[in-house]
Amino acid sequence: MSSKDVSAESLIYPAVMITVVGMHYLLLNSTQSIQWATYLPVAIGAVSIAFLEWQYPFRYEWYPDCTDIGHDLTFMLLVQVLLPRLLSFFVAVTLLAALNQNELTVNLGWPHEWSVVAQVVLMLLVADFFRYWLHRAAHEWAQPLWRLHAVHHSPKKLYWLNVGRFHPLEKSIQFLFDAFPFILLGVSAEVLALYFIFYSVNGFFQHCNVKLQLGPLNYIISGPELHRWHHSRIIAESNTNYGNNLIIWDTLFGTRYLPENHEVQELGLLNRNYPISFIAQMKTPFVSDLDQG
Repeated sequence: MSSKDVSAESLIYPAVMITVVGMHYLLLNSTQSIQWATYLPVAIGAVSIAFLEWQYPFRYEWYPDCTDIGHDLTFMLLVQVLLPRLLSFFVAVTLLAALNQNELTVNLGWPHEWSVVAQVVLMLLVADFFRYWLHRAAHEWAQPLWRLHAVHHSPKKLYWLNVGRFHPLEKSIQFLFDAFPFILLGVSAEVLALYFIFYSVNGFFQHCNVKLQLGPLNYIISGPELHRWHHSRIIAESNTNYGNNLIIWDTLFGTRYLPENHEVQELGLLNRNYPISFIAQMKTPFVSDLDQG
């Protein structure tokens, strides 16, 4: 591989991230609504990564077929798009409304006076800390959590769209550790929007089938080079790299894994007969006699 190829592969991630964040601020400054300024950059990020998968695939055998796309699109729309909006709406019209009606406020010292970027960094650190332990518990300690989480590990190939493959019960639990505390704290819409953009596009990258390199960012960001190992069929390899957006907590607690000069092999679960369709995976965690490994 030439130094030119290495340089190009190392530019892909920062170039896309800078583009979507820059687009976000351009749209905000052009009097666009914060919804447009949030969702349009995320959509552009998804399209860009899909194009890069087609042009610079990491593994040709990871190309999705129509069946894969159909199932994963269902998960993306229902579990990743619709469900969080419903949960956020429920929080806004019930819990927050009740607190406001009774003149109660949640003030645990969130630094609202900080810049938006600084607040997003703090939100990433705090949310990832809780998500790290939730994720690790699903793999190492709590069998009921693993039965839900096995849905996410069921694909035998990675590409950007199957980042959305989560059981809705697990997604709801994640919401309690992710957006919910910050909504209660009254974190501003501007902070939540920028966090959402990074969270979404980095998630697309984590699962992407793009030949790229993050270099030193692999010590900060939980990106694709690290996350592919988390989807290994070998349990000793998949029980690593739990970070949702950041890899910092994995480094601190000894679960970061990125071997040199070696690539991940088979992906997915030990049980190669694990069902793959959306409807079947809604029921599978509750089938007691099914091997979830």
